[in-house]
Amino acid sequence: METSELIKKVRKVEIKTKGISKQMFSGNYHSAFKGRGIAFSEVREYNVGDDIRTIDWNVTARSNSPHIKIFEEERELTVVLLIDISGSENFGTKVSSKRDLITEISAILSFAAIQNNDKIGVIFFSDKIEKFIPPKKGKSHTLRIIRELLELEPTSTKTDLAMALKYFKNVITKSSIVFLISDFVTDADYQKEMSLVSKRHDAVGIKVFDIKEYAIPNIGIVYFRDPETRKTKLIDTSDKSTRNAYAEYQANLDTKTNKILRSAKVDLIRLRTDESYVNPLINFFKSRDKKY
Repeated sequence: METSELIKKVRKVEIKTKGISKQMFSGNYHSAFKGRGIAFSEVREYNVGDDIRTIDWNVTARSNSPHIKIFEEERELTVVLLIDISGSENFGTKVSSKRDLITEISAILSFAAIQNNDKIGVIFFSDKIEKFIPPKKGKSHTLRIIRELLELEPTSTKTDLAMALKYFKNVITKSSIVFLISDFVTDADYQKEMSLVSKRHDAVGIKVFDIKEYAIPNIGIVYFRDPETRKTKLIDTSDKSTRNAYAEYQANLDTKTNKILRSAKVDLIRLRTDESYVNPLINFFKSRDKKY
């Protein structure tokens, strides 16, 4: 992609998503994700009724009067986007492809983070780690993320969710918020790594999908190509049992995703390529707010 064309695309994404982010997350963002750490704030004199376990014995000894430590919830958050850029994300039949939707959602979450003075980082993955952008603050950092979302081409077309989650767990040691953004089209098991990540971090799954993925139309005998393995297969779509088997396979993938994330206590947002993502995201943040 030419530099001038890339700059125009980055600017277009910025204009669209920055405004939406500000509108959507005003008042909901920090209340939905409570700071999970407790930080030391100050020392004050002991009052009757204070918890004696918070007494600061060093200050008490120096001042000859009891003092306690005051702690408060850490408000600065670290947000990490774990983004699937495998071959299947290029699929789309109507308004946009899954990759286009992922780009906009990721940009919105990035702007939400910097608007609240939080750090934002990204891990792009296929069946390998394609790129890691460590968490930082600032608009220029967010624009870099958008550029990578638009320009980065994966070296592999396959998917490995377990590998990506394991990598995240190893490089992000501080308790953080992680959004796993994927179509979750995989037969592989990632239950163990998902559960381990969820125990330390506040994890949210975002499933992007195209409604046409759930059913094969009756259009006769055609070649289908797997976007991840790139293998082609001749399929008779007029065969009802073939169409039913495909629909059942997709339903089973959904069931598996729901089961794994529910077991790991991870929330799931489902976003369609042909529908607005604004209301589903707003409803999610409002529902999270009510939990706390």
